[in-house]
Amino acid sequence: MSEVQFQNDIGKLIEILPLRIKRNIQEGLLDDAIEIVLDIGRIPEIRLGNGKIISIGNDNITRQDLDYICEQLPEFTSDNRSGIAGTLHRISAIRNRQGKIVGLTCRIGRVITGTIECIKDFVVQNKSILFLGRPGVGKTTKLREITRLMADELGKRVVVVDTSNEIAGDGDVAHPAIGKARRMQVAQPEFQKDIMIEAVENHTPEVIVVDEIGTELEAQAARTIAERGVMLIATAHGNTLDNLIKNPTLSDLIGGVDTVTLGDDEAKHRGCQKTVLERQKQPTFDIVIEIIDRNTLAIYKDSAQAVDYILRGWPITPEIRKVDGNYKEKKQDVNILKKVEELDKKINQPTQSSLSFNFNRQKYIQENKKHKKIYIYAVSRSIVDKIIERLDIDASIVRSVEEADFVIAHKNFAKGGTKILATANEYRLPVFFVRTNSMSQIQRVLKEALNLTQENQEVEHITDYKDSTELALDETNAAIAKLSEGAEVVELEPQDKQIRKLQHELVEAHGFKSTSVGEGKDRHLKIFKDE
Repeated sequence: MSEVQFQNDIGKLIEILPLRIKRNIQEGLLDDAIEIVLDIGRIPEIRLGNGKIISIGNDNITRQDLDYICEQLPEFTSDNRSGIAGTLHRISAIRNRQGKIVGLTCRIGRVITGTIECIKDFVVQNKSILFLGRPGVGKTTKLREITRLMADELGKRVVVVDTSNEIAGDGDVAHPAIGKARRMQVAQPEFQKDIMIEAVENHTPEVIVVDEIGTELEAQAARTIAERGVMLIATAHGNTLDNLIKNPTLSDLIGGVDTVTLGDDEAKHRGCQKTVLERQKQPTFDIVIEIIDRNTLAIYKDSAQAVDYILRGWPITPEIRKVDGNYKEKKQDVNILKKVEELDKKINQPTQSSLSFNFNRQKYIQENKKHKKIYIYAVSRSIVDKIIERLDIDASIVRSVEEADFVIAHKNFAKGGTKILATANEYRLPVFFVRTNSMSQIQRVLKEALNLTQENQEVEHITDYKDSTELALDETNAAIAKLSEGAEVVELEPQDKQIRKLQHELVEAHGFKSTSVGEGKDRHLKIFKDE
């Protein structure tokens, strides 16, 4: 791996500063600086990457100081940005209500190489990549280095859509940091979407690089580009993937989010409510990378899967990589089933040895993976989650049988889940049944499945919490008991349609009859003996 190198044009930035400020900038003071802040009536400041702020001298900035700097710069555009030709430095203005400049932020631009070595294996896959992260963590720096890699080392036709000239610097000649890539400047930020489409239509690129996708129209333009088979490398406004999903303006970048009403069977299968959030379509970007800090990246290698997991509440763990190359995949991402299959193949292969090889899947899982994955069928997810949390169990609920270590199913609905049970049997997964969706019942079965020792017995009755579904089913069980003792008819409390359906099924399972009576919010079950 190549060593991280730092290159800059600090001297050209210092040249535009007033003489009295230059004199107070000692050699090496700007080595770790992010920006120089110049506000009228205040002492100028240098802001470092570690958050430290250093004052420059003791004299306040005057209007003459700001005028001196502005005279040496190109005219500020509508987004109040300018730059220094041939450099990556960006000068941003703060204006008063009359439009006069009262402050300047001199953002120091550097060429930093070696920051993408840890993700180079993703970059060369020709998949579109989206970078997320707070300002100042190095998103643009990585775009710049990826651009050079694509254009020079991989020999691809790369076009940079450079809004505010932040990627390839100010001036008509692009900065050497982008290599042989071509640069299309954007006159005004609102034109970025148009230049993105123009780049595809006029210049036949294989790769397009865009910084700061921030509007719905730009997100649509990005999707149009991706659908034409062009690789996209971009950044977006947002700190994490979760933030992006919740952003209605930019959620289209990762497929969009829509509210979907599930059928009864599907809701039981998932163990969730009937109304859920679902991804609308294929994401524009195949890979999403969160820049946690300058040296740490969190990578979602399959953005579609990651979004689906987050929307359904499934646990998802990104791969963490370091710029220094010391990266590793989280243990949770290890595919145990693949290892099992490999061992199964070894079992079936004839060998010269006469020694028997006995493979115990449960023992293998226990030894290689302490974290347990549970698949539930027609069992209350909220109750299972609460039990896991209260007992402090290292376990989580997964969305498919294939991922699970064992299955917990509702006995009354198991007959309708023959496919699920068949799959569980195929993967040699143990199946545990609950009779009711009660806290005590599910807790007992869960502890049995996890082989919890006597050390855990003090938390046997962890809480008296019961959700609305459990309370309704407990009421139904009490009514069934009354009928068994001689009562002719018992009426229950009003419930919604979904809960009433569960009540009907429970009554039927005990050999009694039931019907729904009442209107609207007063609709409830009337239970009676089968005449």
